[in-house]
Amino acid sequence: MVPVSYYLVLSAILFGLGIVGFVFKRNVITVFMAIELMLNAVNLAFVAFSQAMGKLDGQVFVLFVIVVAATEAAVGLGIIILIMRQRQSLNVERVDLLKL
Repeated sequence: MVPVSYYLVLSAILFGLGIVGFVFKRNVITVFMAIELMLNAVNLAFVAFSQAMGKLDGQVFVLFVIVVAATEAAVGLGIIILIMRQRQSLNVERVDLLKL
């Protein structure tokens, strides 16, 4: 039996890597992947707590988070492709599409 603290440490490490990728990377795809990594780290923590407490509430919440993440991925990738076609770049600093 693996202790819950191991899963929580792994979740914290993954979340930290996602934050680093979100803050320091300039490629839109990399930032997008960092956000997905953070969502999966939170999902891991929810499942670990759910398993430790013997309830299914955390796992049900993870199911909803996965559905929202899949929807966000589909819409986000569509927006990224549209921006890339218009701006010819995936650099975050060059995406000023919403500026007046």
